[in-house]
Amino acid sequence: MNDGGKVLKSLGQLGWEDLGIAVGIMALFALFSKAFVKLAFALLDRRKTAKPDRLNLWRQVLERPFRWLFILIGLEIGLKYLLPRNVEIAVGLDPLFRSGVIALIGWGMYILSAQSSVLLEGLSRKIRLDDASMLIPFLSKVLRIVVVIITVALIGAEWGFSINGLVAGMGLGSLAVALAAKDTLGNIFGGIVIILEKPFSKGDWILTPTAEGMVEDITFRSTKIRTFADAVITVPNAQLADQPITNWSKMGKRRVTFTLPVALDSDRERMMAAIRRIEQLLRDNEQIDPGTIFVKFTDFNESSLGIFIYYFTRSTVWGEYLSARQEMNLAFMQVLEEEGIKLAYPAQRVFLESAPATSGEVDTTRSRQYEV
Repeated sequence: MNDGGKVLKSLGQLGWEDLGIAVGIMALFALFSKAFVKLAFALLDRRKTAKPDRLNLWRQVLERPFRWLFILIGLEIGLKYLLPRNVEIAVGLDPLFRSGVIALIGWGMYILSAQSSVLLEGLSRKIRLDDASMLIPFLSKVLRIVVVIITVALIGAEWGFSINGLVAGMGLGSLAVALAAKDTLGNIFGGIVIILEKPFSKGDWILTPTAEGMVEDITFRSTKIRTFADAVITVPNAQLADQPITNWSKMGKRRVTFTLPVALDSDRERMMAAIRRIEQLLRDNEQIDPGTIFVKFTDFNESSLGIFIYYFTRSTVWGEYLSARQEMNLAFMQVLEEEGIKLAYPAQRVFLESAPATSGEVDTTRSRQYEV
């Protein structure tokens, strides 16, 4: 008699009582699965092994896999009670139920590896990552891929499939992919370097040899920068990671430096008075950082004298910086006007030379122009 005949003969020998008991066991586990889960978490809550808020989050994440695990246990107990031990199908249920348990565990790990899961949120708080960091989404994707691969491999091993060939094939496939997608992998590793070192975040104003503007998006392949002309430049991460990056958004204060040209014939005393007044104006203004202020007479030029001015505004915001600079420039103009010092401007000087008169000739005058 074949195996199918043995199974039918064994099932025919079962009574209604055995069938009812088996169905009752399965129904009992299915109906009370939710209560079993609540009881398990209540016991954990009594032992104070986790904080109440964290325990509620764990319950929300793992409640469904745990419920299905209890249902699966009830199904296994009921079927093994229903089927005699000498029937080969009963033995064949073991790998089936083990596969189910592996799948449920993999499901729970897949949920835990979500970007918004309790596990990764706790890791983000522990290492103090900001909301703009791409490290947590990257870890979530990698963990989910690893969980799926391991779950499928373990289920395959339960049914007699050898995973050695799969591992060897994955190694050869990885080598082929690495050779074919060298640039893409370089961009991915560049993105990992940017995410870990965090030279900038979304919304920062950065300057690189490639582009300058606001960081709009950071992915594992490239970074999008919106320039001040409102265009978007996509820079590969491999290129960006190898370049010097100036992050203007990380400035604690903003520098202003220029040389103020005044007329060559400016009075020395009035010029020194103007320098002292300009420096005092900078020190008295609340928008100016008092730590580094220089106002010095530094340059002799062909057409002007140079007053070097160097200071920092407290605000790094572009609009506030421009307003503070405008206010100081107007104040500088007022000081120069009150001291009678004029700003230098391009001019021409004309020098007249008189030629000596000879007998019988009229005096003539020659002129030469010098551009200043």
